[in-house]
Amino acid sequence: MRHGSETPRIFTPPLRELTPETSLGFAVIAFAVEVLGIVLLPWERWLFVHALELREDGSFRFRTVVVLVARQNGKSVMSMVLSLFFLYVLGVDLVIGTAQSLDQAEEVWDGVVEMAEEHDDLREEIEHVLRVNGKKTLKLTGNRKYRIKAATRKTRGPSADLILLDELREHQSWDAWGAVTKTTLARINALVWCMSNAGDPTSVVLRHLRLLAHRALGDPDGICKALDSLGDPDDGVDIPDDDSLGLFEWSAAPGRAVSDRDGWSESNPSLGYGFLTERALASACATDPADVFRTECLCQWVETVATPPFPVGSWEAGKDDDSCIAPDAKVLYGVDVSADRAHASIAVAGMRADHAWHIEVVAYRSGLGWLRDWFAERASTAPMTVALQSRGAPVSGMVDVLESVSGVEVIKAFGRDLGSWSGRLWDSVAACDDPEKATTPKVFHRPQPALDLAAQIAVTRPLGDGAWGWDRNKSTEDISPLVACTMAFGAATYVPPEDAKTSAYDDGHDLIFL
Repeated sequence: MRHGSETPRIFTPPLRELTPETSLGFAVIAFAVEVLGIVLLPWERWLFVHALELREDGSFRFRTVVVLVARQNGKSVMSMVLSLFFLYVLGVDLVIGTAQSLDQAEEVWDGVVEMAEEHDDLREEIEHVLRVNGKKTLKLTGNRKYRIKAATRKTRGPSADLILLDELREHQSWDAWGAVTKTTLARINALVWCMSNAGDPTSVVLRHLRLLAHRALGDPDGICKALDSLGDPDDGVDIPDDDSLGLFEWSAAPGRAVSDRDGWSESNPSLGYGFLTERALASACATDPADVFRTECLCQWVETVATPPFPVGSWEAGKDDDSCIAPDAKVLYGVDVSADRAHASIAVAGMRADHAWHIEVVAYRSGLGWLRDWFAERASTAPMTVALQSRGAPVSGMVDVLESVSGVEVIKAFGRDLGSWSGRLWDSVAACDDPEKATTPKVFHRPQPALDLAAQIAVTRPLGDGAWGWDRNKSTEDISPLVACTMAFGAATYVPPEDAKTSAYDDGHDLIFL
């Protein structure tokens, strides 16, 4: 019989040997067996021991624990055991259970209450059980409480000692995370316990935390290349060293076929222990679409969940490893900022030696403060022209900043420019895979994961008269790399009406958009 892997394929290693003196996990295991009568599975015991590692001062090493494991492997039972241990053994004041829907949070809460009520010693400490939907609370003596809340930006309240975040993959914005996790800041020994299966481009919180952990572990699956190909996004940003994030990921290795049963074992640690069988996984593998099986049963990330904005195959057709702007061609720059103002992108556009166009992201970093210095350093040796949206966008506040840089000419795009420039880029991308558009200038780009992802998931918004532009807010991932390329390409192909016959961007090649 095949069994699931006890050890996760990817995990944050311990700082020292784990013993009952260096990990509280051993006490949790004993509590589960001796008090609750629950014999934990091998992987569950392993996880508690490693995730509840202690520092030399006795506090938790991790303040945030992220557990990634395929569906139906018993995540809820672990949350119940952990909650009861915190309440009854550690005697904490407040445990908060939350999920994207109250039903999910209530499932764990109901299990905790049932276990407490069924055990004589635990039941004696119950003062009150409030079962009102949306306000369910277990109150113990000494004002210890376990409450549930929906995952929203309003999930605020008093300081909490344990936060349970179920299905973190469903957090499609930072609102709920920012609200609920900050309730732990005033607690010296608080823990945010997150459990989920794999996410997708909409899983912004889980995606970010996993990226941070993978980077700290040396990028074991190569997922950090999306940012490394553009330079370190945190380059120049003072981020303190921190080992308080722990990742424990049971997932099938990249490249495994959906039918590869070794991958089933890697991602399903409960496999073969009674309730999760090979037969059940084989049935799911045979009947599920591949992407569904990978996400739900292999705990693998599927990057595309939305219809790409460009014609199918055209963005891939425009990839060229050797593409570059011709040495004597004019280079135009574009700048954009993510919807949450967390990152900024700089792109370039220019004509290739074969008279097609080239776009490329040349910088992508956290924050906005670095933009001025980036341009000032380069404009000191050669004039630069940069385009950006001048109204109604996060980047608009950078207009005055860049205009203050000596040697930088700023092109302000707004109104019909946005629709026109977005349409031009769309036409030129589509031309790469459409013989009928042979007269339309083609635009090529090198493989850049962050730009490629933005081109897959970018959402558009109508601007009137059939025109459209990119929608940063409704896109499921940061699309500033694509918008910056749109600005650069729009500026490179723009011809003011009075210059329609003789353009500074013409270079004599008759590839001017009018």
